[in-house]
Amino acid sequence: MSLTRAYNSPKRAAQFQETREAILSALFSLMESVENPDDIGMDAIAAEAGVQRRTIFRHFENKEELLRAFWPWLNARIGASIKPVTREDISDGPRQAFPLFDEHDAAMRAALHSRTGREMRAGTIANRRRDFSAALAPALDKLSQSERQKIEALAHLLYSASAWEVLKDYGGLDGTQAGEAASWALELILSAINSGETAADETIAAKGDKR
Repeated sequence: MSLTRAYNSPKRAAQFQETREAILSALFSLMESVENPDDIGMDAIAAEAGVQRRTIFRHFENKEELLRAFWPWLNARIGASIKPVTREDISDGPRQAFPLFDEHDAAMRAALHSRTGREMRAGTIANRRRDFSAALAPALDKLSQSERQKIEALAHLLYSASAWEVLKDYGGLDGTQAGEAASWALELILSAINSGETAADETIAAKGDKR
């Protein structure tokens, strides 16, 4: 009997993962195609995935849990890293990610501007802050807590879908150009820290007064 369980277990695990993937893929398809992502309900997701509604709740306790799982899944699907380990991962992140965002423009904008998208991204904030803080820690260790907080906040801003959208819509850049611009800005900021000049340094303010 135990042999039967051992034999079937990998198959069941594979089926479980396939169904989970189908559910997340269904939400992705709907995010790209519907006019208002906030109107996406569990019945629509189930229909798109080809499963029954109750099947979704075997994989996700509620819609909030599904949304929390979707944002990292989406980034992984398009090939964008969302867990930087080093400062280089952060400074090079927009350069790598923003062209990929272009390929899924509708889904990215839906994630930015719908209540569903905001809820989806909100579930990742704590982990994102932890990962960015750890990746930047060696570069920021000589700064005050206030200065570290400002630099980390700028890193979050520049390496974000929001920056991608603003640089495209207001700057007239495509995803590749937007990624280069954001990565360039991050590199400048981190280089200034290495040279001993920070945004809070009086020498920088003095230079600005002379311009």
